[in-house]
Amino acid sequence: MLLKLFMYLFLLGVSIAPAILLMFFIYFKDKYQKEPFGSLVKAYFTGMLAIVSTMLMVTITDYTIGLIPYLNETVFYDSFITAGIPEEVSKFLVFMVFIWNDKNFDEYFDGIVYASFISLGFATVENIMYVLPSGLGVGIMRAVLSVPGHFFFGIILGYFLSLAKFNKSKRGLYIFLGLLFAILAHGLFDWLLMFSERAGEVLGIFIYQLFIAGDIFLWRLGLRLIKKHQENSLAQAQQFDGNVTDMQ
Repeated sequence: MLLKLFMYLFLLGVSIAPAILLMFFIYFKDKYQKEPFGSLVKAYFTGMLAIVSTMLMVTITDYTIGLIPYLNETVFYDSFITAGIPEEVSKFLVFMVFIWNDKNFDEYFDGIVYASFISLGFATVENIMYVLPSGLGVGIMRAVLSVPGHFFFGIILGYFLSLAKFNKSKRGLYIFLGLLFAILAHGLFDWLLMFSERAGEVLGIFIYQLFIAGDIFLWRLGLRLIKKHQENSLAQAQQFDGNVTDMQ
């Protein structure tokens, strides 16, 4: 009994730890005006709620277009239709409902912070759902791939939502691009990984190499977007206070 309880708690910790580490990482990248603890908690826990809307959308999809012969057996259906699209739309809706009008969303980097916390809240629940029944091996794999993936999908979405927030003339365009690129990044991430598992041995190895290359690109892109909005936040701060300097 005690051993089972220990293993349960251990796997629960393995499920939650990657998201916590990445939240600390992005928090300390916010160099000019830290977000209030309450707003960060709100973003994280409302991100968990995105699981509910995702499940609802997937259920509706499965009983509508999922009934089209052979479609629900394709990698595209699993990666885009029941993962990339509903999950990123759910995170986007959470952001727009709970964060968009938050008074603390007042600089460029904030969009990345809040969208990341929402994505990591979602990833935490998803991780628990996968790791607890499947064990440590799945936990390690998801800590390296899936949770950072959600983190960087959030960075992409948050980057464009900040552009939308502070560029009213192009607001609609930036919102559209943020959601589109987050969906594409998520869908392609899942598609490459799933297809590599379902393809033959030789083709599967090649596709998995493409997946690794894509994952490296996602890391590099995410870090580049972080740096870009750090620079934008610094310029924004200097516009109102000429004494603000780079604290790096």
